[in-house]
Parts: sequence; C-alpha cells; structure tokens
Amino acid sequence: MVNPKRIVLGVTGSIAAYKSADILRRLLEKGFKVSVVMTKEAEHFITPTTLSALAGEKVYREMFEHNDDSWQMPHIRLAEEADILLVAPATAAIIGKLAYGIADNLLTCIALATKAKLLIAPAMNTEMYQNKIVQENCARLKMFGAHFIGPVKGKLACGTTGEGHIADVDTIVDAVVRGVK
Repeated sequence: MVNPKRIVLGVTGSIAAYKSADILRRLLEKGFKVSVVMTKEAEHFITPTTLSALAGEKVYREMFEHNDDSWQMPHIRLAEEADILLVAPATAAIIGKLAYGIADNLLTCIALATKAKLLIAPAMNTEMYQNKIVQENCARLKMFGAHFIGPVKGKLACGTTGEGHIADVDTIVDAVVRGVK
C-alpha cells in the first residue's frame, strides 16, 4: 500500500477476543496501520501485551494518558486518524452503548468522535444476539451507517451451537479491505 490506511481495532470483552490477535496480524500483513483499543472487559480474555507485541505499538486502554508531562486525548487523535473503526469482537454491551451514544470508555468515545466507517463484528450467545433489544440496537446502528460483519452460526463458548459466533477472520479482514476502497 502506497499510503497505508489507519484502522482502529476495538476489542471488547468476549471470549472471541483471542481472535483479535489474528485479525490484527492479518491487517498488518495487508499493509494497514493498526491501532488497538481495548475495553477493560477485553483484558479478561487477551492481554494488552499480546496485542502490543503484534501491533508494534502501545495498546490504548485509558481515556486520558499522562506521557512526558503532557496530556494526550487519544479518543480525539485516534478518531481523527482512523479510516475505519473495526470493533471485533463486539459484545451486546458495546453495541448498545454505540447505538445510544453512551461514551463511557475510550472505545465508545472514539466511535462518537470519528467520521471513519464503522464495522462491527458481533460475538455473543445466540439468545443474547437474537434478543429484540440487541436486534433493535443493531438496526439503529445500521440506520446510522454502521456495517455488520456476521455473526455466523457456530459453536459458542457456552457449549451450544447457534448464531452469535464471530465471523471468520478472513471475512472480517476482507470487509476491512473492501471498506477502504
């Protein structure tokens, strides 16, 4: 890529968070610049150290970071730099927050402050995904221009099989590639 596009990868608290490492790696292989933003809940499933090592840069976790005696506002900087905001995996909680503009963490603030295309890859239990409230939140986000990648039917962490499994990594990466054209 002559002028690499900037992807902000939002990772939320789902067991599928481990797939974010593969998504990140594949986006980097395609020549994208990727900044990773994690919610606190995501850290229960994958460490910032893992994603930082893969990204070759720090992982953003806090709204305000104090570096070199100056305050940075990463939610504004990352929002402005992003060509695409990819939330993968996206939990029911983050989908609800995004649908109603609840900006209570770094990722949701970036989403509200950016003009970048929003891609969402849901991952949750089938009953949660099919819940009328979650479906309404997805519809609301689509109405505002968000694009959804999956979910698909598959084996879930709770031991059942159903719709709610995060889309295949290749499908997610292909959606990002198409999204920057």
